[in-house]
Amino acid sequence: MTHKIAILGASGYTGAELVRLIATHPNMDLVAMSADRKSGLEMAEVFPHLRHLKLPSLCKISEIEFENIDLCFCALPHATSQRVIRSLPKTLKIVDLSADFRLRDPAEYAKWYGVEHVAMECQAEAVYGLTEFYRNDIRDARLVAGTGCNAATGQYILSPLIKAGKIDFDHIILDLKCAVSGAGRSLKENLLHAELSEGYYAYSVGGVHRHLGEFDQEFSKIAGREVKIQFTPHLVPANRGILGTAYVLGNAQVVHETLVDAYKTEPFIKVLPLGETPSTKHVRSSNFCHVGVVADRIDGRVIVIAALDNLTKGSSGQAMQNANLMLGEKETEGLMLAPVFP
Repeated sequence: MTHKIAILGASGYTGAELVRLIATHPNMDLVAMSADRKSGLEMAEVFPHLRHLKLPSLCKISEIEFENIDLCFCALPHATSQRVIRSLPKTLKIVDLSADFRLRDPAEYAKWYGVEHVAMECQAEAVYGLTEFYRNDIRDARLVAGTGCNAATGQYILSPLIKAGKIDFDHIILDLKCAVSGAGRSLKENLLHAELSEGYYAYSVGGVHRHLGEFDQEFSKIAGREVKIQFTPHLVPANRGILGTAYVLGNAQVVHETLVDAYKTEPFIKVLPLGETPSTKHVRSSNFCHVGVVADRIDGRVIVIAALDNLTKGSSGQAMQNANLMLGEKETEGLMLAPVFP
């Protein structure tokens, strides 16, 4: 069976990544792509690397006939996404890549994103889209909320350890190095080559990064009590990738065994041998996440590191993984591309 697919917001990085992945999927037919400011253009004019594909022209959302669509990927900005989604047919399956449906509590959404949520009727049915932890709910969902790329990285490291009670919940430090594509495609002064190259810096320091809302929500739910981690992201002069390093209190052998057991049947999460560390180079342009565990020289302290591609496993690949489940496809379909190296 071929599923008819639409992408809303196809002119951004995550939209282009979705196109790249859908092109390899044997049972998905991309029939509509919106990009309001670039409406009327061909995708090859916006992303020349996709010129080999036969794709529909970019259009406005209002021009799409949604009754002919089986599933829609929504890659629109935060706050815009919820307004659009509430207006779409109630029978349409949707995977949202924005932050609009990640936080279940509307007060938390307003706190972290600075605007009121206007589509709580949709929020009520939204399923959090971290596939490895919400797989059964995603299969039956109509609306899936894709996670933040930083949030996904941190959860792959920490969620199994919190669930198993193998680390001290009150002493968790998470340090992330994030590639520049995570900031989107819009022109920003601090992302100009002369501003960013040859250095990197911490941002949203001191507990103000929006993805902390997801960490607070998910970790506290797993633990059955409040869990607040210390988290600092850093922007690095790379196009793709996230390297997350967590510092926890526990036993390295136990931590490693817990992660191995948690991910032993997962097709995309690879736990390295104890003492080995991952690199973003080894997951580039793929839906894989590599996790490593190292014992610190100070007894009782453990370092856990995860690497993933923010545009693939952290966003569009994760969205495809969820869509496969929602459409009754094999979860790995269109996603087993090997990482690009070097």
